[in-house]
Amino acid sequence: MKWWKVEDYRRMSEWGAGRIYDAVVSGSESGRRFNLGLATGNTMLGLYKLLAAKLNRNRVDLQNLHTYNLDEYVGNDGEAVAESHPLSYRRYMKQNLFAALDPGLGFRPEQAHFPDPLDPASFDHALAATGGLDCQLLGVGFNGHIAFNEPISTDEISVASFAALPSRVIALKELTIETNSRLTADNDSALVPRQAVTMGMAQILAAREILLLACFPEQVVPLQTMLHGAPTPTLPASYLLSHRHATIVYTADTIALDMP
Repeated sequence: MKWWKVEDYRRMSEWGAGRIYDAVVSGSESGRRFNLGLATGNTMLGLYKLLAAKLNRNRVDLQNLHTYNLDEYVGNDGEAVAESHPLSYRRYMKQNLFAALDPGLGFRPEQAHFPDPLDPASFDHALAATGGLDCQLLGVGFNGHIAFNEPISTDEISVASFAALPSRVIALKELTIETNSRLTADNDSALVPRQAVTMGMAQILAAREILLLACFPEQVVPLQTMLHGAPTPTLPASYLLSHRHATIVYTADTIALDMP
């Protein structure tokens, strides 16, 4: 795993957009299907704006690009929240990336995939049947979660079993609800659903390349813990330590790490 320190949010967004762009272009030029895992949240806003602009400017053929989002909120009815919900991740992706892509590049709505809370296993099966993830973009929760794979005590699950978790519906931790309320719901915690469907640890860790971006001061603790630890279910992001091609990019103006 590699660690990259960049100056600020703008540099992080440029670095991430450049890397994702290069991966998508490589996939496009190969003429084969390219499976790109996507994340949501404030961290990715700058990246998506830059990425769309660069893809449009250079007329990259996106007919073989398929995107797989990490997660989606689940309503009280057990189904994914409607796209009209202000926190819907389908809504987020359409507003911040998909709608910004020139239709002439060939990316169609059916090429964007999200896990289904009514049948999470179908998401895993479809992804496996098409070769798995070529590249996965990640953020990291303030409690160290990746996607919505929340921390679990080692008394409840082994290190190996946690790494093998499939896509599934989970209950969100209070810290996650509070954080998402503050960052995305104008401090209205009632607006944040209490459940979500998440891509599994197994699918994330099987990605051929992983890129994690971090820009919040609250992410210092999970990142610092990763630096001096080993994979553990109590810190899901720590599983990236054993990934062969994972990169963490963090902003020096908000995050200070004691590198070994």
